[in-house]
Amino acid sequence: MSLRNTLNRLMRVVIEEAERNPDFEAALNDAIGSTPSKRKPSKAEAIGHVEDGEAKRGKNRRAPAALDPVQVVRDGEPALRIALEKLSLEQLRDIVAEYGMDPGRLVMKWNTPERVIDRIVEMSIARAHKGNAFRKPADEPAPSATGADETPPSDTQSASEPPKTP
Repeated sequence: MSLRNTLNRLMRVVIEEAERNPDFEAALNDAIGSTPSKRKPSKAEAIGHVEDGEAKRGKNRRAPAALDPVQVVRDGEPALRIALEKLSLEQLRDIVAEYGMDPGRLVMKWNTPERVIDRIVEMSIARAHKGNAFRKPADEPAPSATGADETPPSDTQSASEPPKTP
C-alpha cells in the first residue's frame, strides 16, 4: 500500500471520529492551535436528540403513521375503515403523508375525517391489489414440470415442404 493511500485512510478515520465525538474534535483543535468549527450537526446527531422517549422531528415533519393501511386492508375494507375511524384527523393526515397518498396536495387541506378516510381506503385497496394481473389465481393448478400434458406437434406440413428445423 502506498504512503498516499495510508495517509488518506488515516485522515478519513480522524475526520470521522472528530465528527462523531465533540471532545475529540476539541482535543484536535487544541493540538493544532485552531479555533473550533461552527459546523452544523450531522443528520444522525440531529435525529439522535430524544424528547419524551421519541425522536425529535423537524419543524415541518409529520409524526410517524399510526398504522400501515395497505397491510390492514388485506384483512378487508371494513377492518381498515374501523381502524381508521378510531384515529384523529391529524393521525389520518400522518398516514396520508407517510404513504404518499396525496400527490395533488389536496387531501391535507380537507377538514372532514370521512373524506380523508375514503381517500386512504381507495389508495390502500389500489396498492394492495397492484400487480394481481400477473399473479396466478389460487385455484388454478400449476403447470406440470414434466411436459406430459403438452399437445404433440401437428402434422399440417404438406408433402412438398421439407421439415422445419429448430
